[in-house]
Amino acid sequence: MSHGHGATAEPQLCGLMAEFETENAIIHATEQVAKGGYHHVEAYTPYVIEEVLDHLHLHKNHVALVILIGGLVGCAVGFGMQYFASAIHYPLNVGGRPFNSWPSFIPVMFECTVLFASFAAVIGMLLMNGLPRPHHPVFNVDRFQYATQDRFFLYIDAHDPKFDRTATRRFLESLHPYEVSEVEG
Repeated sequence: MSHGHGATAEPQLCGLMAEFETENAIIHATEQVAKGGYHHVEAYTPYVIEEVLDHLHLHKNHVALVILIGGLVGCAVGFGMQYFASAIHYPLNVGGRPFNSWPSFIPVMFECTVLFASFAAVIGMLLMNGLPRPHHPVFNVDRFQYATQDRFFLYIDAHDPKFDRTATRRFLESLHPYEVSEVEG
């Protein structure tokens, strides 16, 4: 008699994660991973370690450029909105000023610049950080709870072009971690 149960899907391997006990160990490991040619790598530490950021090339920040572009667009929108209203849609000569009296447009242009730059900052930051992401597969590893306390973790994603389950595990084990875990999602 068949119970009609389908085969349960095995969890998919998302990557491998190595746990290190000291700051120096994670710095050495990130250096070796970068030299090894891995690119889809994340490090989780209880505090910021500049050397880890350097090795993983995480200093690149394009949020400032997004904010600048948002501010320039806001300034242009503020100017265009007022120009359209005062020179095209409803031209009204007040005190002999020209219809395109741009000095009087400055307060609204400034406010639109700040508004658009603020929205660009929030949206750009969320998109560049891959947020919102309420759950990441690394949370499935039991020992990952210590990442905010006193342990250092290095995660190599399975989507990395150089990732090979066996070779990458051997490579991580050669860095002398406390433990290497498979991250399943």
